[in-house]
Amino acid sequence: MQKFIGTGVALVTPFKNDFSVDVEALTRIVNYVIDGGVEYLVVLGTTAESATLSVEEKELVIATIVNANAGRLPLVLGVGGNNTAKVIEELKSRDFSNFDAILSVSPYYNKPTQEGIYQHFKAVADASPIPVILYNVPGRTASNMLPTTVARIANDCKNVIGIKEAAGDIVQAMKLIQITPKGFLVISGDDMITLPMVLAGGAGVISVIGEGFPKDFSEMVRLGLQRKVDEAYQLHYKLADAIDMIFEQGNPAGIKEVFKSLGLSENTVRLPLVSVNDDLANRLDNFTKINS
Repeated sequence: MQKFIGTGVALVTPFKNDFSVDVEALTRIVNYVIDGGVEYLVVLGTTAESATLSVEEKELVIATIVNANAGRLPLVLGVGGNNTAKVIEELKSRDFSNFDAILSVSPYYNKPTQEGIYQHFKAVADASPIPVILYNVPGRTASNMLPTTVARIANDCKNVIGIKEAAGDIVQAMKLIQITPKGFLVISGDDMITLPMVLAGGAGVISVIGEGFPKDFSEMVRLGLQRKVDEAYQLHYKLADAIDMIFEQGNPAGIKEVFKSLGLSENTVRLPLVSVNDDLANRLDNFTKINS
């Protein structure tokens, strides 16, 4: 699955000031990140505030991105949840003709055992008509998908092609790279440790900062994959402060402030999220003006 080596970006859902989906802004953002050189797009992930979108709004977001992309880049669709039967129902009923893979989060809130996580993803893999990328994000799910569990899934479910690993633990990421099958993609889900993961053998990243600064961040990942370490770290340290800032008061509030600074969209988020405060907005605005 060479198409998923490099930088994918988890697209936001821009809202107008009345909290409706801003189709024009979303189209601008898709063109911006494609022009910036990213390798693929992730639709309706956590960064899209998908938990706050209605069924109709999700379909609008999908249609807008598919139309704006116009077949230029591979597309990954977020299809996951903590009700296995409901996930399977969506997998069996949705048209995936415009998508190259799904990104499926480990079940949240229920806190399943490792066996429960394995059985959930085995059922998802059996039902999915396209390749599956697992998503481990313990900070949101309240459970950690262990490397041994991931390796078991990867060995038993041939259409599970990779994992977005967002535990923030470079040692765990290295263990994943070590024990998963050859060709299995270990993709960073943490912008700050993306380069170390790539240099350790990772396949790239599904990024948030790469959405705001696609040219520099995607080039950093490419340089890392080419083992041009010094050049890659120059770009890493150029963006490091921005990575901290965009997550300082929650995602996607931070990256939406960057998009406002770039003139691409409003910084509106839906409750229970709130926009960043004036201090952080000013710091992000200053960074963006200097580095965009």
